[in-house]
Amino acid sequence: MTLPITRPHVTPARVCLAWTGASGLPYGLRLLDCLLSAGVTVELIYSQAAQVVAKQELEMRLPSSPEEAASLLQERFPGRSGQLRVYGRDAWFSPVASGSNPPDAMVVCPCSMGTLASIAAGLADNLIERAADVVLKERRTLIVVPRETPFSVIHLENMLRLAQAGAVIVPPSPGFYEHPQSVADLVDFVVARILDQLHVPHTLGQRWGGTV
Repeated sequence: MTLPITRPHVTPARVCLAWTGASGLPYGLRLLDCLLSAGVTVELIYSQAAQVVAKQELEMRLPSSPEEAASLLQERFPGRSGQLRVYGRDAWFSPVASGSNPPDAMVVCPCSMGTLASIAAGLADNLIERAADVVLKERRTLIVVPRETPFSVIHLENMLRLAQAGAVIVPPSPGFYEHPQSVADLVDFVVARILDQLHVPHTLGQRWGGTV
């Protein structure tokens, strides 16, 4: 049964962003950049597997310490230190862990099939799963960017279950009608679709019909 959820089309002030162990961390890093550029406060959480992916795909050392990670990312995105908060996976006293102080929206990008299954099952064994559970129960926007291919029946059933609970499923499937010239163009196409779902203004490419 699909729950009727109506959300206002306003730019969120706070977004919880989770990076997990699926391939596709360039999407997550670019999304972080765009959210900060739009003036959004980002509460970042990442899994241990995401640290491995960051090294493999971006040649970026993502520290285990949230404080060190915050310093690293603030160097990468200077002038936005007040907008970025990084939490450890067991930071149970962080705002996103409670329905009394939920973010306006949450994006899991990229989302591994393990994290997808845990959220669909209502588990809360770490802060990523708990934050997603909070966002769903408080009827906030949860966007899941699942990166796997092909999908098994189990994967599809988990996505359907989340969609029926009100989540938005955004597979990272770039279009080619804009004639992308680089990997960055393909990344921007997907990130633009995520930003659209968040109602965050952007200029990442042309709209269908020729407008930016």
